[in-house]
Amino acid sequence: MRLESTPELEAFRRKVRAFVAEHAPGVKTHSGVRAPEPELMPEIREWTAKLYGAGFLGVDWPTEYGGRPDSHPLEPFVVAEEIARARTWPPVGAASLASGALLDFGTDEQRARFLPRIRACEDVWCQLFSEPEAGSDLASLRTRARREGGADGDGAVFVVDGQKVWTTNGQHADMGYLLARTDGDAPKHKGITAFALDMRSPGVDIRPLREITGTTDFNEVFLDGVRIPAANVIGRVNDGWRVAMSSLGRERSGVAARGAELSAVLDDLVRLAEETPVGGRPALEDSATRQTIGELAARVQVNAAMISLAQSRMLHGTEGVGDALLGKIFFSELNHDLAEFGLRLQGTDGLLVEGDAGVVAGGWWQDAHLYSRAYTIAGGANEVLRTQVAERGLGLPR
Repeated sequence: MRLESTPELEAFRRKVRAFVAEHAPGVKTHSGVRAPEPELMPEIREWTAKLYGAGFLGVDWPTEYGGRPDSHPLEPFVVAEEIARARTWPPVGAASLASGALLDFGTDEQRARFLPRIRACEDVWCQLFSEPEAGSDLASLRTRARREGGADGDGAVFVVDGQKVWTTNGQHADMGYLLARTDGDAPKHKGITAFALDMRSPGVDIRPLREITGTTDFNEVFLDGVRIPAANVIGRVNDGWRVAMSSLGRERSGVAARGAELSAVLDDLVRLAEETPVGGRPALEDSATRQTIGELAARVQVNAAMISLAQSRMLHGTEGVGDALLGKIFFSELNHDLAEFGLRLQGTDGLLVEGDAGVVAGGWWQDAHLYSRAYTIAGGANEVLRTQVAERGLGLPR
């Protein structure tokens, strides 16, 4: 369901689909539930650079940096959908968040310094926002940055101390998009500054976190006396909250990818039910199984409709406060229920994991089920987001 589709946009979709089929990495993602192994990173970097070079990423950038002023606002959604549908690796790193901050708040010198390297995938970026005690309540972050030296153009630096956590791809990153507190006396949303951090700087200690799936997608990052040039401040000092919220608002295309992912998972679930015997016949012939899959399929369609509605509102400038929040809540809970039912269909075989004899689909359903819990927390815990929808979207009292 694409409320705003046009012949031109569908032609663009066919172009993207053909490009992905020809150029995507040969090793496919574990359907979005596995971090890339280190040996795959050169290939994924090259893949990301190809997407930029073909004009499929960074389309809203200034023309001098490879953007296309005639691009359709929904092109990033189409690209994200087709990459997800092909079950291949998405662009690596948090470059879209960083580039959004640089485009909206960066200086001309910063854009000239960073954007070409992002486009060539010479620099992979990570997002250094969340902390052990500042996740859903990000404005409570405690990482400190104190200014040393003279004026901005006279050797001034910020010395940073603190800890970040849940940093995706931090172990592969060249640059970090960092939020740190620069005024401890200001209200918590006011005393924060955004920085571009060289991840190879002295004092940066990156420690991968091994997850229950056995992979290391996330990291802890310790910052001990890290010196950042004042020239790497993005926006104004103490205005980092506005910078961060603006760049997060730009990051909409991932929602479209979620819709394509769920459609693919539903197809896998139907196939699993066709191939899994229950009482001597395929599970799909069982009425209770068909009813559950039918309910899940209806929810997948609702998810697609929500995405289309959000896209339509974006195009017409009528986005609601709760659109993105509700979409994240709905997606994460549906994603969990799809994976959980995939395990239930397998019976005792659902206890097997990758590498065990007889494991179904290489252990994908087990990983998907374990990882699905993370989606209900990442980007804001669903319980917190429901409160935000109630207060900011519906105007209900606290």
